[in-house]
Amino acid sequence: MMALLQRVAQAHVEIAGETVGQIGPGLLILLGIHTEDTGDDLDWVARKCANLRIFPDAEGRMNRSVRDAGHDVLVVSQFTLYGDTRKGNRPSFIDAARPERAEPLYEAFCQSLSDLIGKPVATGRFGAMMQVHLINDGPVTLRVEKRGARSRVKTDPT
Repeated sequence: MMALLQRVAQAHVEIAGETVGQIGPGLLILLGIHTEDTGDDLDWVARKCANLRIFPDAEGRMNRSVRDAGHDVLVVSQFTLYGDTRKGNRPSFIDAARPERAEPLYEAFCQSLSDLIGKPVATGRFGAMMQVHLINDGPVTLRVEKRGARSRVKTDPT
């Protein structure tokens, strides 16, 4: 599971001109679900997102989490985070979980994160074509990824 976190002054998601999720100061999280992700992965990533100290304290140092700061979170599903661009010019999405597997994990991630920060999490709409608008604050952009025991085993060809 991969979360691309952007600290924002504000963000919102539109579908066909209608705003479906919006926040003020906080985190915009683009979330990719891997084919092998589990509930343990989503819990780890949700805890990391809730507790990363990337918001300024009174001295201006990045020393407060989104929860500490009382800010909002907007989570948008983004299977293209697992796009493999190593070969050719057309990305392969073989590592991205299929929608029937990814959607329940996405929803569980949003609920887990909501529980951790103590407030509802704004969302886009899973599988929809969305326009994401944001004002990046900093800019601060970080990747959080939990790959668990899914290390690729390389075999010796000899």
